[in-house]
Amino acid sequence: MQPGDIPTASVSELPADGLVLLDVREQDEWDAGHAPGAVHIPLGELPARTDELAQLPDDQPLYVVCRTGGRSARAAAWLNASGWDAINVAGGMKSWETEGRPVVGEHDGPPEVL
Repeated sequence: MQPGDIPTASVSELPADGLVLLDVREQDEWDAGHAPGAVHIPLGELPARTDELAQLPDDQPLYVVCRTGGRSARAAAWLNASGWDAINVAGGMKSWETEGRPVVGEHDGPPEVL
């Protein structure tokens, strides 16, 4: 799959309700700040953890996010080639934050997108 062939959506195009979001960033990035309700599987662990993806709703797309969109594009390409309906989130969590979407962290203090 070529980069231009990867289904992509901007944060403003994401559904407000029922969003299935997969965050493929590393653990420290996740801990610092992530979207509430997102599923966290780092990109490098994705092939070994597909059983977790099988538990997600299969009647809607799986939106994939990272920091700015590069890793999530690779993840979305792999997921689509493996049979999932995956869409890359353009601009990643940086755009998520810029659009004013909620961010939560796994530590004391305000969440931040790394």
